Amino acid sequence: MNIAMLGAGGVGGYYAAVLARAGRDVSLLARGEHLAAIRERGLEVREPGADPWRVPVAAYESAADIPDAGVAFVAVKSYALQDIAPAAADLAGRGAIVVPLLNGVDIVRRLADAGVPEASLLAGLTYVSAAKAGPGAIELKSDFRRVTVGEPGGGLSERAEHIAAVFAGTPVDARATTDIQVELWRKFVFIAAISAACGLARTPIGPVRDAPRGRLLLERAVREVVAVAVARGVALPKGEAEEVIRRLDGLAPGLSPSFLLDVQAGGPTELDVLSGAVARLGAEAGVDTPVHDTATTAISAALG
Repeated sequence: MNIAMLGAGGVGGYYAAVLARAGRDVSLLARGEHLAAIRERGLEVREPGADPWRVPVAAYESAADIPDAGVAFVAVKSYALQDIAPAAADLAGRGAIVVPLLNGVDIVRRLADAGVPEASLLAGLTYVSAAKAGPGAIELKSDFRRVTVGEPGGGLSERAEHIAAVFAGTPVDARATTDIQVELWRKFVFIAAISAACGLARTPIGPVRDAPRGRLLLERAVREVVAVAVARGVALPKGEAEEVIRRLDGLAPGLSPSFLLDVQAGGPTELDVLSGAVARLGAEAGVDTPVHDTATTAISAALG
């Protein structure tokens, strides 16, 4: 089965490399110098505490040139979703199952609205810290590499299990779940809260926690997202807010979420699918979300 990876940044580039290294047939959508370097030298992967390694990967500039695929993973930032959606729709039209690995809880709906057939979509998420380190090079910054996929409407399906199985023999912990919405929201609570607080303060997590009432800001940001999830009928585990707050307390002081890095670079950012989505979905559910309302307004106004 050909595996198409739409996006050659940290997430897409890393997963394309490990799949190719495991002998999978991988087609990678890339651009510019990155594309040229991959075609010339393959993909180089740099991992903590290990020597860099390199693997050849078939790379394409246009989705139309990618061979028919059994699965197409969408691995771009959410602000590039509209640009990549036609490529996903093209591959879906040729039989691919489309699996987004983006932040946010409404990415499947956004892809469907952009023309990807709903029947071709699985929901997905990933936990990994990786970044493009230069043309043809990817740097892995974490020791965790997890992928979870599932049917948007719930239930365990053969196709979800089949997609998770493509990562067999790689360092990636991939699994299919019976309730992908819970998994999406569990990640969303953490990502939206830390992004809102650090984005508003323009600092890593440590100074936010240490600021007067900073930890209260983080706690409120977490509880707002949990309240929206509960109001929408998402069955988060009992004590989820407290668990996320404990995780935030345990982060290294210098940790900067990728959202903060985008803000500091002047945008674009994932504000619309993070605090913006919390504010929108909260309003629909009748849940007040003052921290995320403030983050949405203040950060968007500052970035213009």
